[in-house]
Amino acid sequence: MYKYITALFLVSLFLFSCGGNNTPDGIIEQKRMTSLLTEVHLVDGRMYGIMQSQDSINIYGTKRYDALFKRFNIDSVQFKRSLKYYAMQPVQLQKMYDEILKDLKTKSDSINKIQPKTDSVKRIQLQKQKPS
Repeated sequence: MYKYITALFLVSLFLFSCGGNNTPDGIIEQKRMTSLLTEVHLVDGRMYGIMQSQDSINIYGTKRYDALFKRFNIDSVQFKRSLKYYAMQPVQLQKMYDEILKDLKTKSDSINKIQPKTDSVKRIQLQKQKPS
């Protein structure tokens, strides 16, 4: 699924030029689309660790994307239509991805700050369990 979304994004970005500034009906607003794309990339990252057979990607991926779309109160058609629209607006899309990268970096940094603390707690617990 990730490959298809990426391919759609890249092809759309290169093939379409800037359009008008008016957003058509049914397009997800920019701020909400930025949040949605951030979550889509997080789902994609989780999918990376799953065995890469077509069946497992379809089973796990479809459920995760459906749950994500349900949480944002949209469907896959509206997502694809919105992604296609923003792909035709490269300046706007670049600003969105700058924000997405900033959000993902913030999330990654917060996880990295927590991880060493968790590791040190485990190390202390293991040391206490060892007989002296």
